[in-house]
Amino acid sequence: MYEHLVVFKFNTNVTPAKEQELLNQLLSFRDRIPGILDISAGINVTEETHNIQGYTLGLRVTFDNLDSLRAYGPHPVHQEFVKSLDGIVENVIVVDYPKV
Repeated sequence: MYEHLVVFKFNTNVTPAKEQELLNQLLSFRDRIPGILDISAGINVTEETHNIQGYTLGLRVTFDNLDSLRAYGPHPVHQEFVKSLDGIVENVIVVDYPKV
């Protein structure tokens, strides 16, 4: 299994309604992209303001194998989401690792 972690830093003009829309899109991946075993996403509610650095949305996806993880990036549903971020995302951090 492989874990795919992503945190998003949005521009300041992104509304809470838009954040919720993006969150809903991410959560829909489970039923729309093959190889996803589990998915979790949410709006950052940390009270550790010295560490938040403006990152507001987190995502964790568990894939059944490396091939599924590799197929995820170019999948049309994922690409549609990536295109929806154009002009509203300031930074993204991605970490992929094998689950032990």
